[in-house]
Amino acid sequence: MFRALADPTRRSLLDELFELDGQTLGQLERRLPMTRFGVMKHLKALEEAGLVTTRKRGREKLHFLNPVPIRLVHDRWVSKYAEPWAAALSGLKQRIEEEPEMNTGAGTDAQPSGKRPWTAEPNDKVFEIYIKTTPERLWEAITDDEMRRRYSFGVGVRSDWTPGASIEMLSAGGFAINEGEILEVEPPLRLVHSFRALWSDEVKGEGTSRVTWEIEPVGDSCRLTVTHDQLREDASSELYGGWPMILSGLKTLLETGERLTTPGSLRYAQA
Repeated sequence: MFRALADPTRRSLLDELFELDGQTLGQLERRLPMTRFGVMKHLKALEEAGLVTTRKRGREKLHFLNPVPIRLVHDRWVSKYAEPWAAALSGLKQRIEEEPEMNTGAGTDAQPSGKRPWTAEPNDKVFEIYIKTTPERLWEAITDDEMRRRYSFGVGVRSDWTPGASIEMLSAGGFAINEGEILEVEPPLRLVHSFRALWSDEVKGEGTSRVTWEIEPVGDSCRLTVTHDQLREDASSELYGGWPMILSGLKTLLETGERLTTPGSLRYAQA
């Protein structure tokens, strides 16, 4: 992953996908000063590193930024005590670079830095991770109430896992975090359900979206792909921003038996 990130062109591609996820090769080619073959070569390196994942839509191949591997690096080397400081300093750097009036010597004609904002475009969100486990064990971790609480912000899940059944995500105190309906069930490989966030008045107005869990056996491991789509235009990043931490926690749980202790990872454990 670090080798892939070392190349400035590949970092530019990730920036482009951060600003507008789900782009085709042609769209990305028009955004960078290089040939189509060059863009393909760099996208292949990013895909092999797990930083980009792809989806077919008709005759088109869409490319999505996959932040999960970067989240895993964060969880490994950034302690729960250092994270708030790191986040604060990163945010300070972002604000200084994005606000011309704060730059030393900037006049009224100063232009924005052109760096990416911290909110993504309202397209489908695709997250991919490899976990050393079996499809059956992974399915259990997704559908079992107690296991789910150990990696999903302390939130459990309730459903009878049949098409048309309701699905509820509840805090330890019974507070409803989100709700939906089971749309497709193919144990232990595929689960699709609708998703309506309830944890704040702001997200309640976002309406209903959809979450798809796809499990693919790969040797002694599984590739888990989570797609959060049918989001409204300008959807709040609160709806999908927690997936990297959830999937990172899921991998940690299944491979080590332990849970994450980073800030926010057990946000609703006592609620």
